[in-house]
Amino acid sequence: MNKVPMTVRGHEMLRDELKQLKSVDRPAVIQAIAEARAHGDLKENAEYHAAKDQQGFIEGRIRELEGKLSNLQVIDVTAIDAKGRIVFGTTVDLLDEGTGKEIVYKIVGEDEADIKQGLISFTSPIARAMMGKNEGDEITFLAPGGEKQYAVMQVRYV
Repeated sequence: MNKVPMTVRGHEMLRDELKQLKSVDRPAVIQAIAEARAHGDLKENAEYHAAKDQQGFIEGRIRELEGKLSNLQVIDVTAIDAKGRIVFGTTVDLLDEGTGKEIVYKIVGEDEADIKQGLISFTSPIARAMMGKNEGDEITFLAPGGEKQYAVMQVRYV
């Protein structure tokens, strides 16, 4: 199976979530199930069924995170000598040539992507178009609204 790239920040976020689920959420739901059992008849005990549903969700998420963490390739862009090229983990300042608006994106793994925070997946059309480019280059890609053109203003490895 191929390793999935992720930034150091994304890896830390997944590890922190897994730690929270295992050390806080799992014990809390186990306690809630025990308390609900103490109330008697389980057939009509809404608290018990809600806690069991929550336990199922937590256990599923733990398995999902453990699977993802076991299949990661953590890439620290600050340790890479990319010689000014845009690579995975790079923060890029772009100028939209159609609107004149400046945009900042960081190329991250799929699980980290959040367009509102300027985090775009390396599999997105714009990220694929940027890969390998340098400051001063222009990129063209097909967006849902049609073809877009950007100028690469700055490439940062942070």
